[in-house]
Amino acid sequence: MANGQWYATEWPERVRALAAGDIRPVEPRRAATVMLLRDGAGGPLVHLLRRRASMAFAGGAYAYPGGGVDPRDDDRAIGWAGPPRRWWADRLGVDEAGAQAIVCAAVRETYEEAGVLLAGPAPDAVVGDTTGDDWEADRVALVARELSFAEFLDRRGLLLRSDLLGPWARWITPEFEARRYDTWFFVAVLPPGQRTRDTSSEADRTVWTSPTEAAAGYDRGDLLMMPPTIATLRSLAAHDTAAGALSAAAGRDLAPVQARAGLVADEVVLTWPGHEEFDRRPASPAGDPSGPGPGGTT
Repeated sequence: MANGQWYATEWPERVRALAAGDIRPVEPRRAATVMLLRDGAGGPLVHLLRRRASMAFAGGAYAYPGGGVDPRDDDRAIGWAGPPRRWWADRLGVDEAGAQAIVCAAVRETYEEAGVLLAGPAPDAVVGDTTGDDWEADRVALVARELSFAEFLDRRGLLLRSDLLGPWARWITPEFEARRYDTWFFVAVLPPGQRTRDTSSEADRTVWTSPTEAAAGYDRGDLLMMPPTIATLRSLAAHDTAAGALSAAAGRDLAPVQARAGLVADEVVLTWPGHEEFDRRPASPAGDPSGPGPGGTT
């Protein structure tokens, strides 16, 4: 039975065009996504949202809250708690301005898409309920880019709690894709007093589920996911508690993962170094992904 690996039908055509020199790789845009966790009866639960089928990229696929860096995420210093920007720069492999932008994007997008805010009035405090009308007005202004995240924090007298995030993985969209992202994945534990809400205009469903159950749904073909999503879910399944997963982030390898594409006997082949379960050999140039892929199954 086919699993739930998301696969764009235009990929084979774009791989051929890239190989022929007809298109050039698009520069990937920096992005961040957060795997929100909370403890359930049998272990950690993770928050997933399903992208609307109408979305141009990965429509219908389950993913985590996240999105691209806002140019204003690094435009000035903001209230900051937790490891300093230099630590984050070393850990993420970027400069300090880039580190602030990526961490800000992770916190901002989590608030925009799930209503959860990893910030507080002091280095050892975090905000509680964020469901009031005034909070919602600020969230909407952030989504509309009428308000920068720095302005939002200043207005509220809040510090970004970078210590509530754990860097988990980094994936870069393949070179042949029209939309490319250099995405850092983080883990975070749902703060006490806060709850997730279905606030994303890009999603039509949100769920709390165990990583193991979500992976089983993918394996059955019931849940559609992109390779980074299912790969990170499988890695989360090894942890017994949400706090344990957050602590484990310190030892995670953040070497970027990126698919390689090429032509073998005029067939398009995709390989994912270190993640062979996603390797694909389409059955035809038209993009039918029904045939078995080297190193894995469809």
